[in-house]
Amino acid sequence: MSLRKWAKLFLKTLLVGAIGAVIVGLGLQLFNGAIEFTGTADLLLYPLILLGYGALVSVYSQMGFFAYLTLNYMGIGIFKRRTWQYIQIGLSVLALFELMFFRTFVGGNESLGHDLTLGIGILIVAIVVAYFKAKSTNASAWIPTIFFMIAVTTVEIIGVLSIGERNATLFIIIPLLICNAYQILTLHKVTQDEKKS
Repeated sequence: MSLRKWAKLFLKTLLVGAIGAVIVGLGLQLFNGAIEFTGTADLLLYPLILLGYGALVSVYSQMGFFAYLTLNYMGIGIFKRRTWQYIQIGLSVLALFELMFFRTFVGGNESLGHDLTLGIGILIVAIVVAYFKAKSTNASAWIPTIFFMIAVTTVEIIGVLSIGERNATLFIIIPLLICNAYQILTLHKVTQDEKKS
């Protein structure tokens, strides 16, 4: 991938994250009303703050994406293809267990229902994204896509989960999932374009 293609992917993901954060932030404010605005300036600055925050979340997402690409490249180089697929499946299952059960039973966290909902939501998003990725490329994209969407996303949100505030969790996880989905669904287009040029 050339620097020009990477810069284009970077900027588009930045835009996706910013727009996603604005939509999620305004939606949470509309339904929960957690923030009380003291004046018109607060009301006008809030979408700008959301834009900036979404851009930061997208950069965080991109760091995880390139870490995943490096890990995947190393995994393919070290293990046989089938072995690497089994490892990715195992790590994805462990990440889901960490997200849904280990935090409650080992860590003493008391939000099992919230953790189950979050884990099931991430699993559903991962399956949907993997379906579209496999449909636009080939069936071998299922396992790496699910691994990225579950395991890498779980690693990215560990710090957020320790906050314990559901609105903050949603505000970070939804734009992060949107950015992760956008990057994994776009990667083959970027690399195909690079091969053609």
